Amino acid sequence: MTRQYKGDVTPKEAWDVLARDKSAVLVDVRTLAEWKCVGVVDLSGLSKNSILIEWVSFPDGVPNTAFLSELSQAVPNKDTPIYFLCRGGIRSVGAAIAANDVGFRHSYNILEGFEGTPDEFGHRGRKTGWQGLSLPWKH
Repeated sequence: MTRQYKGDVTPKEAWDVLARDKSAVLVDVRTLAEWKCVGVVDLSGLSKNSILIEWVSFPDGVPNTAFLSELSQAVPNKDTPIYFLCRGGIRSVGAAIAANDVGFRHSYNILEGFEGTPDEFGHRGRKTGWQGLSLPWKH
């Protein structure tokens, strides 16, 4: 059985859908440390908030066994379009697959994630990803 999710979108495409579709939500699956130290997506201009649910915990990297129950509590309607975000677009794929597997049929992965790929100096958040594209975010 091939595990699936609805598809991949760029950060700009995710922003556009979140702006256009009042029911669409963004679920940030990074860790508490990443949210506090790096920043979070700012959807206040859309009268929305990001949903913060760790996919794995920091610093031990243990999977969050409560992820799906926390997701179901935060997003009770399984027809809701959900856009999953992590640092670089990898953990969010796992989250989108897991969500799809329990019936969230409109689960999307945001390519490049929040910080994107490293630049020529090894720094993230400068050229790609949510930050690199200068989409709204805050500390």
